[in-house]
Amino acid sequence: MELPSTILYEKKGRVAIVTFNRPEARNAFTLEMLEGMNAAFDDFNNDPDLWVAILTGVGEKSFCAGMDLRVGIPRLTSGEKMGKPDNTKRPFSDIFKPIICAVNGYCIAGGMEFLQGTDLRIAAEHATFGLGEVRWGIIPMGGSHIRLPRQIPWALAMEVLLTGQPIDAKRAYEIGLINKVVPADELMTAALELAEKICQNGPLAVRTAKEIVVRSFALENGFVLETSMGAGVLASEDAQEGPRAFAEKRQPRFTGR
Repeated sequence: MELPSTILYEKKGRVAIVTFNRPEARNAFTLEMLEGMNAAFDDFNNDPDLWVAILTGVGEKSFCAGMDLRVGIPRLTSGEKMGKPDNTKRPFSDIFKPIICAVNGYCIAGGMEFLQGTDLRIAAEHATFGLGEVRWGIIPMGGSHIRLPRQIPWALAMEVLLTGQPIDAKRAYEIGLINKVVPADELMTAALELAEKICQNGPLAVRTAKEIVVRSFALENGFVLETSMGAGVLASEDAQEGPRAFAEKRQPRFTGR
């Protein structure tokens, strides 16, 4: 399996480690990176000797800052689909092996949506979480409208979605978005220790426990709704203006059209 240099894939015993490797862009992802990550997780999912995965990012500044707006948004607003085309799925929908997220900095936009597809989350003390899409006239399309209100209380999920303002690691822990906050230099050690604890359990029991929980939420219809309604937003004039303002480092001038 050949992956782009921007996605690292390592196996340590029964643990797979998938790493965003584009630190010069805060690990913002491109279509090539998305395809590489999907390939890495397909390999993890299909390898019977791998029981737990850890998802993280290179460097101390960023886990993943979401999609590269300068590259990705023009493609999305033109109607192009990125990643897997099945509208009933979102990141890690079909993976019932446990996934641990090790957040080493910015976890925003698409990065925050990847996090919501994981099961256990450990963050460095300086980590930041947020979905800022509405500030630029677009919406997150990676499942946040369906997953986030099921993972944290309703009012807090709506605050994150509607204000677009980020929260720090302490607040993310307080609202139950993450499991643990640790010093940055202890992040991967903590993630690997948690993975090893899970690997001491029966793998079939662990996978089945996760699958029962995930399937009981029946998220597929919500994902389809997000895709269909989100398409209208992406086709709007505001969706053109927001990313343009972001690129020009100015306040967007929205019209509601």
